Amino acid sequence: MQFFIEVVLPLAVNKTFTYQVSEAEFYYVSIGMRVAVPFGKSKVYTSLVIGKHNNPPQLYTAKEIHQIIDEKPIVNEIQLAHWNWIANYYMCSLGEVFKSALPSGYMLESETIISSKKDVEIDENELKDDEYLIFEALKLQSSITVNDVVKILGKKTIFPVLNKLLEKGALQLQEEISEQYKPKQVRYVKLHDEFSNQNNLSLLLENLSRAKKQRELVLSFFQLQVKEKKPISVKQLVEFSGSTSATIKSLIDKEVFVEYFINQDRVVFEKEDDSHFTLSEPQQKAFDQIEESFIENDITLLHGVTASGKTEIYIKLIEEQVKKDKQVLFLLPEIALTTQLVQRLVAYFGNQVAVFHSKYSNNERIEVWNQVLENSEKAKVVIGVRSALFLPFSNLGLIVVDEEHEQTYKQEAPAPRYHARDCAVVLAKQHQAKILLGSATPSLETYYNVKTKKYNLVELTERFGNVVLPEIKLIDLKDKYFRKRMNGHFSDELIEGISTALELGEQVILFQNRRGFSPYVECITCGHVPNCPSCDVSLTYYKHKNQLRCHYCGYSIANPTHCHACQSVELTTKGFGTEQIELELKTIFPDKNIGRMDQDTTRGKFGYEKIIDSFKNREVDILVGTQMLAKGLHFDNVTLVGILNADNLLNQPDFRAYERAFQMMTQVAGRSGRSEKKGLVMIQTYNVFHNTIQQVLSNDYASMFKEQIYERQNFKYPPFYKLIKLTLKHRDYDKLKEGSMWLYNVLSQSLPMPILGPEEPAISRIRNEYIRTILIKIPKEKNLSITKKTIHKIMNSFEAVAFYRAIKVTINVDNY
Repeated sequence: MQFFIEVVLPLAVNKTFTYQVSEAEFYYVSIGMRVAVPFGKSKVYTSLVIGKHNNPPQLYTAKEIHQIIDEKPIVNEIQLAHWNWIANYYMCSLGEVFKSALPSGYMLESETIISSKKDVEIDENELKDDEYLIFEALKLQSSITVNDVVKILGKKTIFPVLNKLLEKGALQLQEEISEQYKPKQVRYVKLHDEFSNQNNLSLLLENLSRAKKQRELVLSFFQLQVKEKKPISVKQLVEFSGSTSATIKSLIDKEVFVEYFINQDRVVFEKEDDSHFTLSEPQQKAFDQIEESFIENDITLLHGVTASGKTEIYIKLIEEQVKKDKQVLFLLPEIALTTQLVQRLVAYFGNQVAVFHSKYSNNERIEVWNQVLENSEKAKVVIGVRSALFLPFSNLGLIVVDEEHEQTYKQEAPAPRYHARDCAVVLAKQHQAKILLGSATPSLETYYNVKTKKYNLVELTERFGNVVLPEIKLIDLKDKYFRKRMNGHFSDELIEGISTALELGEQVILFQNRRGFSPYVECITCGHVPNCPSCDVSLTYYKHKNQLRCHYCGYSIANPTHCHACQSVELTTKGFGTEQIELELKTIFPDKNIGRMDQDTTRGKFGYEKIIDSFKNREVDILVGTQMLAKGLHFDNVTLVGILNADNLLNQPDFRAYERAFQMMTQVAGRSGRSEKKGLVMIQTYNVFHNTIQQVLSNDYASMFKEQIYERQNFKYPPFYKLIKLTLKHRDYDKLKEGSMWLYNVLSQSLPMPILGPEEPAISRIRNEYIRTILIKIPKEKNLSITKKTIHKIMNSFEAVAFYRAIKVTINVDNY
C-alpha cells in the first residue's frame, strides 16, 4: 500500500498537492505539521499538511517529501477551517492565506548550498580572480551559501561568477532548508561545585588576592546571591559589580565560575499593584446589559460616546473569561493604539498579556504563536492588529473588536484581502465564543445589523465621571480669508484658542490628514507640476529633506530649482501637509515644543511609543498628526483639538466619504477634554452648512445613519448590495483596455446584476502599470456562493486566452 499526504504550499495556486511518504512517516506526521517538499525543478518550500490518504494523484507522479520539520502540529483544525472560509469568501487561494497567516520565521528559507565537485581536476591558472576566491573558500570548508559568496567577493552581482564555475564543472548546487527561529538564550553563571566547601572557598579568595578585580567580582557574586536567591545572569552581575564580561570570562577559564544558558521569553510584562478599579454606575449598567445580551446573542455592539470608558468594560469582560480559563483576543485597528492599551491591560493582568503585530521581530511573534498554541498562561489575553486573527487559538472565549468602524481592519494588499471584523465574527462562531464590537461611531453595516436584529445593542451615552462632551466650534475659512484674518493655515480664532490653552498649561492636538510639506509643487509661469515617472500622481514635497517623493512607489528627486518644462524659477507649493503645519507652528509659537505623528515619524519599532509617551509626559505642547491621532488615544491634559481643513475629508471620490468624514471628525473631537477640564474642538471649513459637518456639531449619529442608509439603498451600495471589485493591471495600455472590455462583456452577459466599468481609477497608473477596475454589485437576494463560482469560471476563461494571460487581475470582495 502506498502512503500520501495532502499539502498546501505558500503560493497563489488554487489547489493542494499530493506527496508520497513512507509508512513510518505517514503514521508520524499529523495534520497541521510543516513538511519541506520539492516543488518545480530545484525549489524547496515549507508546506503544511492538511490531509493524509492512500490515493495516488491521477495527473502526475507524486514526489517524495524532503523532510518533516515539526515534532507536533503548529496549526490546529479550527484554524484550518477558518483559513478555508477566508479563502472561499475572499476568493483567493488557501496558499495565500497560509503565507499571510504564518509568521515569516516559520516559512523556512530555501538557501542554495554551494559545494565543490569531487574527482574533478581544475586548472587554477584558468580561473579569474573572483572565481579563484570562491574555489579557495571551498578548499577550506565543505560548503558555503550564496550569502557567504556575497561576503567573500564583497559585491552583490555574484551569479555570473557562479555560472562560470558551474560551466567549468567546479561546483555543484543543492537546495537545503534552514530553520530561522532560535529561542532567546540568557547567559548565567554559578560557582564551581568544588567551592561549595568553605575551606576551598577561603583558599580561592586567598589565591585571588593579587587579582583584585576578579576577587571583587566573586564577592559581588556572593552579595547578589544573598540578595536575589535566584540564578544570576552575566548581565546582572556586570551591572551590579561594575566589572566587565572579560573579567567573568577569566574566572570561567580558571574554572571558578561555570556558565550555563536558559531559554527566556523575549517579551515579559510586569503586573502593577494599583491597577484595580470599580466601574461607574453607567459602566456597570452597560456591563450587565452586555452579559445579558450574550445569553441570547453571541454578537453585541457597544455604542459608547468618546471617553465613556469602554476600555474599563472590556477589561472586566476579559477578567470574567480569564477566570474561566479561556483565551481572549483583543483586536485594534492601529499599532499606535496597542502602546496605551498594553500599558492598561498589563497593569491589570500582568504577564498574562501577549502582543502580536508587525513591529515585533520574527522571533517575538513565533514565541507568541507558541504560547497561544500551548494555551499558555502567558497568552491568556492577546492584543493585536488584524493579523492576530490567524493565531492558533484552541480555547477562545471572547473577541473584542475595538473601533470596529476603522477602515484599517480591511487588508488591501497582498491577498487575502480580508476584513478583520467580519473574519472575527466567523472565528468567534467556530469557537462558540462571544464577540463584542465597540465604537463611538459604528460602521453603517454594523448598525444596520443591529436594526435588523442580527446583533444586540448596548449604549453608553455619557462620558466617564460625568465629563461633558467638548464644545464644537466651526470656523468659516471663506470669511477668514476674505477678512485677511489668516496666519498661514491658521485662523485668528484657532491661534487664540491654542494660545489660551498653552497659557493654562494644557496641550493641543491638530489634525491634518496629509503627510509631507505639500501635495505638489507648481510652476507659476506655465502651470507644470512634477509627476512620478512610474505612477500617475504628483510628487509630494518634503521640506526637511528638500526632496519630492512619490507615496506609491517611493521614487524621489531633489527639489527642483527651476521648472522642468519652461525653465522658470517661479515655483510654488500647493496644499499643505503635517510637515508644513509643524513648521508654521514653530514660527507662531517659537518657545513651545511641537511634535508630529504620521507615517514618516513612526517608522521604527518604538516610533509610536516615543511620541505617545513624550506627549503623555507633557514634554510636547502641540501634537500635529494624521488619522493615527483619531483612534482611541487617551490624554488627560488635552483641552483643544483643531481640524485644519474638514473639506479634505468630505471631497473624496468614495461612496463612504461622508460616513468616514463624520467618524473621523467625531473621533478626533473625542480626544479633547477627557478629564475634569472642558474640551473645545475647532473645525476650519469652507462649507459650514454641510449636512455632515452639522451632524458632527450636534453629535447626531442617528441622523447621519438615516441619511446615509437612504443613499446606499438608492444607489445600490452595502449593506443592501455586496461589492466585488476586479482590478486589472498591465504595462501595455491597449492590451489592458481590450482585456478589461472582454472581461466586462462576459460578466455582463453571465450575471444579471449591476456591473460598473471598466473605468480608469483616480490614480490610473502605479509602478508603470496601467489600471482598470470593474465593480460587481450583488443584491442581497442573489446566492453569493453561486455568483462567486460564476466569477471564478469567467476568470479561468479569461486566463485561458493567451493574449490576456499577462494581465494581472486581483479580486477584492467587500471592497469597503
